[in-house]
Amino acid sequence: MSGVARTVEAYVAALSPDKREIVDAVRRLVKSAAPETTEAFKWAEPVFEANGPFAWVKAHSSHVTFGFWRGAELDKGRGILESSGSKMGHLKLRSEADIDSPVLKSMVKDAVLLNHTLGDPTKTR
Repeated sequence: MSGVARTVEAYVAALSPDKREIVDAVRRLVKSAAPETTEAFKWAEPVFEANGPFAWVKAHSSHVTFGFWRGAELDKGRGILESSGSKMGHLKLRSEADIDSPVLKSMVKDAVLLNHTLGDPTKTR
């Protein structure tokens, strides 16, 4: 992506058509699963929030990453997220067909519930 985006809309508008299609599909999925959530541009990427951030989406040259702040907790038993740490987890989407809507909608709902139960994952307790 060229230039410096300052809003989600500017970020999405600057993407290549194939990446824009995937990012738009993720945004629709999150809004469908959790309409009460908000979307902000933070940390150079679109971030989805409900009592703190719970997910993000970021375009790369060969894929789009859709990740969860509490991915390790969400992925237990599912085994679909990649993780290199003990908290966050993500998956790589190379096309809109890679989006497993029922599973991801369930994970979005669970992520929102975790934030409401445990608080903002960016705050230390």
